[in-house]
Amino acid sequence: MLAEVARGKTNSEIGASLYMSPLTAKTHVSRIRTKLHARDRAQLVIIGYETGLVSPGE
Repeated sequence: MLAEVARGKTNSEIGASLYMSPLTAKTHVSRIRTKLHARDRAQLVIIGYETGLVSPGE
């Protein structure tokens, strides 16, 4: 889920690729933000790059 957010996908795109509703994807993203103490999606993208989960150009 974090990798999908770090790639810049919307909740609808994440939901479609992981076979869940956009609302469920939004809930998962919100819970990830809470657990990682990220203030917004942009910080999740930064975390994804810093941890090596995604790399530029993916």
